[in-house]
Amino acid sequence: MATAQKEQRYRTLIELGIALSAERNHDRLMEKILLGAKSMCNADGGTLYLVTETKDGLRFEIMLNDTLDIAMGGTTDKPIPFPPLRLYDETGGANHKNVSSHCALTGETVNISDAYDADKFDFSGTKAFDAKTGYRSKSFLTVPLKNYEGEVIGVLQLINARDSRNRIIGFGPAITPLIEALASQAAVALDNQRLIEAQKNLFKAFIQVIAGSIDAKSPYTGGHCHRVPAITFMLARAACDCDEGPFADFALTEDEWYELEVAAGLHDCGKVTTPEYIVDKATKLETIYNRIHEVRMRFEVLKRDAVVAYLEGIVAAEEEADVLKARLDETLAALDADFAFIAECNVGGEFMAPEKIERMKTIAARTWMRTIDDTLGLSIDEMRRRTGDKPKPPVAEPVLSDKDWHVIPHEGDVNASRYEAEGFRMKPLEQRYNLGEVYNLSIGRGTLTNEDRFKINDHIVQTIFMLKALPFPKTLARVAEWAGGHHEKMDGTGYPKGLKRDDMSLPARMMAVADIFEALTAADRPYKKPKTLSESLKIMSFMVKDQHIDPDLWQLFLTSGVWKTYADKYLKPEQVDAVDISNYLPKAAQ
Repeated sequence: MATAQKEQRYRTLIELGIALSAERNHDRLMEKILLGAKSMCNADGGTLYLVTETKDGLRFEIMLNDTLDIAMGGTTDKPIPFPPLRLYDETGGANHKNVSSHCALTGETVNISDAYDADKFDFSGTKAFDAKTGYRSKSFLTVPLKNYEGEVIGVLQLINARDSRNRIIGFGPAITPLIEALASQAAVALDNQRLIEAQKNLFKAFIQVIAGSIDAKSPYTGGHCHRVPAITFMLARAACDCDEGPFADFALTEDEWYELEVAAGLHDCGKVTTPEYIVDKATKLETIYNRIHEVRMRFEVLKRDAVVAYLEGIVAAEEEADVLKARLDETLAALDADFAFIAECNVGGEFMAPEKIERMKTIAARTWMRTIDDTLGLSIDEMRRRTGDKPKPPVAEPVLSDKDWHVIPHEGDVNASRYEAEGFRMKPLEQRYNLGEVYNLSIGRGTLTNEDRFKINDHIVQTIFMLKALPFPKTLARVAEWAGGHHEKMDGTGYPKGLKRDDMSLPARMMAVADIFEALTAADRPYKKPKTLSESLKIMSFMVKDQHIDPDLWQLFLTSGVWKTYADKYLKPEQVDAVDISNYLPKAAQ
């Protein structure tokens, strides 16, 4: 019988070791440790403590007692009402009066046959508890949980071992090493769990730092990297809550929620590669600064030239002063009008119709006299682009021009073959940038050239490249796919791969909806007035009709109230206007 019992205990120890190493839920791990220990020695009760983060106390994690029908902590959802046991008193002295704190401080196992006969430790609290409940606390086995560094991270205490007839007995010398072995395995499992959690928290913090730096980089995207995940999670939870319809079978495990958190948090990490002067390009001639100031100075020079010509004419007396003055006034007025037109074109507020472009080019052809060498004070990079003949000043130059050195070539930062290998439909343009003045002022709408637009859109390509470069574990294998699809459209006209609805995972499509809704309702974009809820939802309904947004997700977005929950938390009060979602549901059904 003793041999069979011993074999059973060893088998239980091995099985518990395997179970503990596989358990990832903290509360379930705590229960398995205590229940396993109780089972091995048929103890009536027990408590598992963990050392507090400040390392000055023992926090109750789980308490069990069969006789008193007590189950608190762990997965019971019943909080333990007792404060942590103090390891040190007010003067900083070690607390060796309590058996559990003594065990934690010394790292030694304490086996007590009868607490009422123990003089070394203070069991007055235990005796008071017994007097109140009618219970009899007798045998105690208190074992430290030590991690791989030998540091005590917790204490396992068992109460009242029982024999085969359920009579209270002491914890014999044969069971103590087994409980110590179990405590050692438990400590390793717990420490591993803590290390994994610490790594997760570190990575979460890293994601927040990356997202925060992207948002801080430009006022045009402030808060975007934090708000898109919020909408994505709301939509994912709504899908998980569905018990019928297209999302009835959708569910996310704990690992998949974390995977979604990582993907959403890093969905725009590629924006770290996008220059601020392109993201923030508010006028057509803007680069690091607004080059309209250079153009204005050229017109100032032309006006001064006109005044000089007038004064020279007065001195020469070859024409009447009135004729010269009238010509001067006409020239100055024309120059002012021409510059005002160029300045208006630079703002990019109106469509550049063909006749406007022609007028701009006519003005551009007007020449001014440059008398200073324009290669002085340039950087090495600028000088590298200044190839060909460099005429000596004075040189007559157009007030607006597209010069060879305005074109900035790629310098190894773009690998077209890599784009093809990844299946990206968008391909690098011939040149990296084109700063040509006429070229930029000819932009039809907005302020971005094709090169600027590519660079901005390329952030999603860089996001995918960056995420694929990270050695994600198997549980995070889909981060790049989920994060990299939020600019795709259901009809295949999106980018970077031109994916269609069936080519995309549901989380990727959720992130696309979240990205659009956040962009429409954002109130921190200096270049646009924040849209109201009704305006934003109306625009999105048209996008559903044009097959840009998943219609099923759109209907879920509306009926679940995600739009309202987000609005109440993140939008300004003046943006939250009346909305009747029935106006948009038929479009979603289509």
